[in-house]
Amino acid sequence: MFDPLLVAAPSVLAPTSILAMVLGTAMGLVVGAMPGLTVTTGIAVLIPFTFGLDPLVALGLMAGMYNGGSYGGAITAILLRVPGTPASVATVLDGYPLAQSGRAGYALQVAVVSGTIGSVLSALALILLAPPLARVSLLFGPAEYFWVAMFGLATVAVLLGDDPPKGLLSAALGLMLGTVGQDLITGSERYTFDILELVDGFSIVVLLTGLYALPPVFRMAEEAVREGMPGSALRLRRAGSVLAEWRRFLPVWLRSSLIGIVVGVMPGAAGSITSLIAYNEAKRRSAEPESFGKGNPEGVAASEAGNGADNAAALVPALTLGIPGSGVAAVILGGLLVHGLRPGPQLFREAPEIVYGFMLQMLVTAMLLLLLGGLAATRLFGQVLRLPPVVLAPAIAVITAVGVFAVNNSVFDLGVLFAIGLVGYAMERLDYPTAPAVLGMLLGPMAEQQLRLALTIGLGDPAVLVANPASWAVIALTLLVLASPWLRRGRTVTS
Repeated sequence: MFDPLLVAAPSVLAPTSILAMVLGTAMGLVVGAMPGLTVTTGIAVLIPFTFGLDPLVALGLMAGMYNGGSYGGAITAILLRVPGTPASVATVLDGYPLAQSGRAGYALQVAVVSGTIGSVLSALALILLAPPLARVSLLFGPAEYFWVAMFGLATVAVLLGDDPPKGLLSAALGLMLGTVGQDLITGSERYTFDILELVDGFSIVVLLTGLYALPPVFRMAEEAVREGMPGSALRLRRAGSVLAEWRRFLPVWLRSSLIGIVVGVMPGAAGSITSLIAYNEAKRRSAEPESFGKGNPEGVAASEAGNGADNAAALVPALTLGIPGSGVAAVILGGLLVHGLRPGPQLFREAPEIVYGFMLQMLVTAMLLLLLGGLAATRLFGQVLRLPPVVLAPAIAVITAVGVFAVNNSVFDLGVLFAIGLVGYAMERLDYPTAPAVLGMLLGPMAEQQLRLALTIGLGDPAVLVANPASWAVIALTLLVLASPWLRRGRTVTS
């Protein structure tokens, strides 16, 4: 197994490959930090420019953009409460309160270190465990994915927010928005009201941007504060060392990375839900769950470690089976095909130096993330908070509008952005948590489609939903999450 790694190492460490990885990581940081743009879009735009390049150089650019983009979304999530990517939604919950309290540098440091650790562990899992993990992914079919979606919904509805009824109503709003559009099973239209732009449903990027980017803009405009955060309060230099607190963060890093790797190897399940599940699990295990959402750095660590850990893990089924674990992995598969490499078991036999070289590049770019993101991005982007809110608010609004318009070149999306922004602002003023709505948008369609696929395969027999031991494992986890509030209450009473 290590022979192909030794063969690929010199090519990976060649000057052209290193330059490609550095450039890819830097571009990923920029793409991830731009609201409306995603890593998937960035890599899709990048692929045509890789024609004629050596495969490892092209893959180095993609690996760098993949890992860089996963952290880039945390920058605006922490500083501006604008999730640069859907996966950075959970980072907003504690990252933004930390920034508001003058600890922006510390929050960014927690994010980049946690993301690096998650990405490194994920890359090691890809290198060492790809064939066994691919076999695990084969255990999951439509029924198992349905239960995974239900697990995520149960986690958010129960654990997020101090008021469970409000959390449930928020999740219901997300589920409702997820039903809009054409039914992928029957082809019939639902709640489109003959509006052509709604046939494909609401864009998740537009919904997330409106829900998280515009409410703080409205609040800034309402308060009309004319002074920004002073440099002494920003404390980018005296933020402290996250590594010096490794004992505090180690359980969160390991647990969240494991969640990211496990979810990542499930074809189609990786991406946005990983960070939310990791965040909720960190909150459930915490001795102070009430501090989450108010600036607990463990929330940032859990979200970013889980987010980073599903990067390389999502490539396990992509490289070994030709089945992408996420949207980004699907685009990378296209990049492999462009360079004459056919994903699947034969890839490891026909081009071992390329596939193992790409795995090493995922590892190297994960470590480059700590250098570029930790040293350069933190100090550069941290200065944004020194702008007065009356200047920052219109700047965020313009950048957000441009990014959303660029997704589909649609004026209709701008209307949706503004409408959802008003809904998000109203939810904030009424103390309704927005994260359950996000997971409802993401997991509602997944749960519905996988349930109907499973019932179609089982000829309508509901027993197909519990025919696999993997289903029972996920059901048990779901029941444990649902019972956790009562278990915690029981421990509190007895103590």
